[in-house]
Amino acid sequence: MNTPPSDVAAPPASSAPPVSVTGRALPNGLAAFLVFFSSGAVLVLETVALRLVGPYVGVTLQVTSSVIGIALAAIAYGAWSGGWLADRRNPRGLLAPALVLAGIATAITLPVVRYAGEVLRGGAASAILLLVALAVFVPAALLAAVTPLVVKLQLADLRRTGQVVGRLSGIGTLGGITATLLTGFVLVAALRSTVILLTLAVALGLVGIGLGWYLRRQEPTELPGPARTRAVLAVLGLVGAGLTTVAPNPCDIETAYHCARVTSDPDRPNGRTLLLNSAQHSYVDLADPKHLEYAYTKWIGAVADVAAPTGQRLDALHLGGGGFTVPRYLTATRPGTDNVVFEIDGGLVELGERELGVRTGPDLRAVVGDARMLVAGEPTDSRDLVVGDAFGHLVVPWHLATREMAAEVRRVTRPGGVYVQNVIDYPPLRFIRAELATVAAEFTHVALIAPPEALAEEQGSNFLIVGSDAPLPLDAVRTRLSEVDPKVSLLSGAALTEFVGGALVLTDDYAPVDQLLATA
Repeated sequence: MNTPPSDVAAPPASSAPPVSVTGRALPNGLAAFLVFFSSGAVLVLETVALRLVGPYVGVTLQVTSSVIGIALAAIAYGAWSGGWLADRRNPRGLLAPALVLAGIATAITLPVVRYAGEVLRGGAASAILLLVALAVFVPAALLAAVTPLVVKLQLADLRRTGQVVGRLSGIGTLGGITATLLTGFVLVAALRSTVILLTLAVALGLVGIGLGWYLRRQEPTELPGPARTRAVLAVLGLVGAGLTTVAPNPCDIETAYHCARVTSDPDRPNGRTLLLNSAQHSYVDLADPKHLEYAYTKWIGAVADVAAPTGQRLDALHLGGGGFTVPRYLTATRPGTDNVVFEIDGGLVELGERELGVRTGPDLRAVVGDARMLVAGEPTDSRDLVVGDAFGHLVVPWHLATREMAAEVRRVTRPGGVYVQNVIDYPPLRFIRAELATVAAEFTHVALIAPPEALAEEQGSNFLIVGSDAPLPLDAVRTRLSEVDPKVSLLSGAALTEFVGGALVLTDDYAPVDQLLATA
């Protein structure tokens, strides 16, 4: 076995010269800022994208999943591409263009989505994925490329690779967290989506231009691409920002939860329709609160009309306010009725007071908050009538559709009181069957009001579930329904049991509402 001479020693590891990977590194503070800022911008885009596409494809679990999935795909491909480019070109010459291009892509996102959204309306999976991709993918991918470019610049010593990559990865994650919280809690509540996107686009452009100026002063580097290409891109960004001002806007106002608009009825001077995310949600007559336009509101009115002697006041609880059609009807037909409305969207309450004739006071109190949380605080046996009419786009929020929620409603409802729940479903009617089974698990007596065509699975429709612990006045309800909507059907007893079949009872542990609602 050969051994080295004892007087020959290897140099200590600490004296080994550093291995330079790139040229001059960025100052640590600047590198941290770029990673923090670009990562945060991606999450701002992701959060606002849901509001951009909502008016055209709804706000469902599928849409939310698509936004998250497309954003993650953009981050993955952007980071991969950024790393690939960093190994082939000097990252110093790529950082500023990446930010400027991301700003241009962000500027044109809003007009692209609004024009494309008019064509891609609906809940088809292909339409959802395409519209979300138009809203998120390009700017998010460009921003995701920034981090590997910065990392490559900072790797002046390969022995510190783990430290550099770990620190910058952590800073990027903190940027994303900060942007998510800031956008969700502050920006969306305070600013329109247009303002958020244009502000972000301007910020990206200015940071990119400023960074380019700084880097060229430190170490002259020619920007990639001919001058003509750069000029075209600059013009494209300006045109995109300009198109934003003329692109079709589906909203009169943006609340914290909805894109809302109120339209006038050309056939009824005082008629007003409330649209949320471009779907019709409520109709009111400003001069006649007794007027019920939509079929399902007529069914609710019919049940309320026979729930107690004519003209007798009721203690009513409404889960979801919308246009406040039913509370106004109860006040007009049963003076002295105490209406309490749980509405999660304070912006809708303000819109109702401003444009839909809502007058809050002793007989109509609007409480802003989540109905599931608020109903838990209601006294036991305190309400004669509970109206469930809360929707996220066309879907009942899952946590309001479970057996646990139905149990809370039953607790609040007085003996002999009535619970009515509005549900929208489409063939093959999996959701309404499951919701009927869920309500029947808590209420002894249950009935269903719906058009015969919908019960035959020929069309989608509103369905009204009626539940009580006391026998329902079915004959009186049928008589009243024949006056307001002669064609509607009322199912109960064996016919209802056959319709429900072996449907799933929804619970807090398992309530796949969006999947049940999806058409086959």
